[in-house]
Amino acid sequence: MPSSVSPPFPRRLIVLALLLSLGIGALFARAIWTLRDDQQRFAERTSVNLAYTLDQAIGRTVGALDHSLQGVVHELGNPAAMALPAALRDKLLFDNSLRLSGVGGVLVLDAEGHIVIDSGSAPARQANLADRDYFRVFQGGAHTGLFIGVPVRGRLSGEYSLPLARAYYGADGHFAGVVVGIVRLEHFNGLFAQLNLGPQSSVTLLRVDGTIVTRFPDSDGLVGKSLAGTANMRAVQAARSGTFKGTAVLDGVPRQYAFRHVGDYPLALNVAQAVDTVLADWRRNAWVLGSFALVLMLACVGLAALFARELQRRQQVGARLAQAERDLRTILDNVPSMIGYWDADLHNRFANHAYVDWFGVGPEKLKQLSMRELLGEALYAKSLPYLEQALQGHAQLFERTVVDAYGAERHSIASYVPDFDGSAVRGIFVQVTDITERKRMEDELFEEKERMRLTLQSIGDAVVCTDAQGRVSYLNPVAERMTGWQAFDAAGRDVDDVVPLHLPGGAAVQPSPLRHALAEVRPLGPTRGVVLQRGDGQRFDVEESASPIADRHGQVTGAVMVLHDVTESVAMAQRMAHLAQYDALTDLPNRVLLQDRARQALAQARRERQGLAVIYLDLDGFKQVNDRLGHDAGDHLLVQFARRLQEATRASDTVSRQGGDEFVVLLPGIGSADTVGPVARKILAVCEEAFLLEGQPVQIGMSGGIALFPQDGETFEALARCADAAMYAAKRQGRLQFRLFAPDGAHRLVR
Repeated sequence: MPSSVSPPFPRRLIVLALLLSLGIGALFARAIWTLRDDQQRFAERTSVNLAYTLDQAIGRTVGALDHSLQGVVHELGNPAAMALPAALRDKLLFDNSLRLSGVGGVLVLDAEGHIVIDSGSAPARQANLADRDYFRVFQGGAHTGLFIGVPVRGRLSGEYSLPLARAYYGADGHFAGVVVGIVRLEHFNGLFAQLNLGPQSSVTLLRVDGTIVTRFPDSDGLVGKSLAGTANMRAVQAARSGTFKGTAVLDGVPRQYAFRHVGDYPLALNVAQAVDTVLADWRRNAWVLGSFALVLMLACVGLAALFARELQRRQQVGARLAQAERDLRTILDNVPSMIGYWDADLHNRFANHAYVDWFGVGPEKLKQLSMRELLGEALYAKSLPYLEQALQGHAQLFERTVVDAYGAERHSIASYVPDFDGSAVRGIFVQVTDITERKRMEDELFEEKERMRLTLQSIGDAVVCTDAQGRVSYLNPVAERMTGWQAFDAAGRDVDDVVPLHLPGGAAVQPSPLRHALAEVRPLGPTRGVVLQRGDGQRFDVEESASPIADRHGQVTGAVMVLHDVTESVAMAQRMAHLAQYDALTDLPNRVLLQDRARQALAQARRERQGLAVIYLDLDGFKQVNDRLGHDAGDHLLVQFARRLQEATRASDTVSRQGGDEFVVLLPGIGSADTVGPVARKILAVCEEAFLLEGQPVQIGMSGGIALFPQDGETFEALARCADAAMYAAKRQGRLQFRLFAPDGAHRLVR
């Protein structure tokens, strides 16, 4: 749009208004800042006056108690006074100053720290205070005069108090003891409680070394705490009195401090008002004044802006309307659709440039034609029903095939929108869009979709398609057979409900591989080791793979999962794995599995310090059975013998066929020959009953050798050699027996 230049007067008016508003803001800001300084100065003067008043009150209390202590020290050096009866002596020692508010009493301690005279009790209460700092400082000679100790909890009263002490000496000048007076801290807290300093403000009495005597409010837990080395404490120690601003290390609150040292005593007092409390009233007033100033400033600028805008508005309206008309014409001429307006008599009032491409008629010539003349009789007759409905106020949308001015056939979609003036239709807006390319793509898409459908129906794997949320959208026939679902029943259901995948152990695969593909936006698989279980209980071992489906913008719109039925191959693999570890005839563990179990049993026996037995067995007379009845009968005999042998042993034992008629039994948990004897007899009993072969009872025996761990060997190979040697000894000694291996060759008969 063309820019319009503001006239000089409105521009100067805006500048003047800005200057005026800035001046108003500056005046109010100055006033607000002055109020802030006045508020802080007033608070500072108040804190200084309070600190002075409290200093005088505390100084009088401490001075009066010190005066009494000096009197007690003086009288303690008077032999005549100390010779008086206890009641008269105490009345002489303790004058009326002890009745001051807050004074807790005076104690006289001897050179060992024992209480010898007590102003509050006659006779004196029994206690030793030699561990107190005020006693140790005089006992060691490190101090003279008045000493103010750290606040303590009294052993006699149980209350916090501030001790004031002076030493007294014997006639020869040696240290004789300490006189200590007590000021209850609740006396100071009572003075401080009369002040109203506002929230988060405080009054603190400290020793000049930084030890907190008491603090109001919130003194609990702070009595005796040291502030030495902090910035605030250094400011208090640097001068006798003064003010400063700082942040309390106790609670992190910024405060305005006024402090004074109490007389000539090693005590200091500070009155601390929270900065937020000091400035609370000022902030409220500042918000009111600032808001009022802002309103005035905005009003000045706003009124000037409104006036200047109104002056420019009339100049801009005409230019905008002209520009809008040019913009609209440019847009409509570049829209890939025919757009026109036809009045109630179906004469053209407006047309864009697309009419030239379709009908070879420009906008100016088109205004001289009716719609019948433009379309021709045949096309007009087809369009007339829609035109009549549109002129009656009903919007129309339909498809039509048109032959353009160049003889090309165009598929189009036409829209007739009535133009109401409030009571009648004045005309219709016509929009015709060429959809020839879209039609062609739809036809190609249909053909491609049909090819994909036939392909998916023809392949031998199950194919499951879902949307981006994992809801089933398609099942091919193989997927219908494997899942037990019909495609129309499964549509819209969760893929985990339609295709329940499980691990071989029975646990469900959660989430399904298809959901992993959707979440990670990458193909997964193919992966074996998954079982598809139908609702009727039928199971399929499958090899699954899943891939996300994305549109041309990379947005995931769904996923496809392919399940390849590998039930037969998995069964074959399991059978082959079984045959690799078990005897094909008797289904007993073979040499490979026996050695593996033996290694595990030996490791457990070493770990738990238990025994283990290996038994070698050989059937007696097996060759004669083969020769007389044939090898099939011999095989049947071996199968029956293996079954009986398994029944005669424990579930934890391993019975293995080594080949021919030789068997090995691995017995974990067998610790001695006495333990293995019952097992051997039970195994011998296996052959007591005749075996039925081809309808004939056949009696057969066995011989066996036993080796024990760890007596006979540390490895299975060593134990096997020992058991084999014992077995051949059993055969040499008459068969139908078990022999226990002995290193000297005298293999003992197991009974």
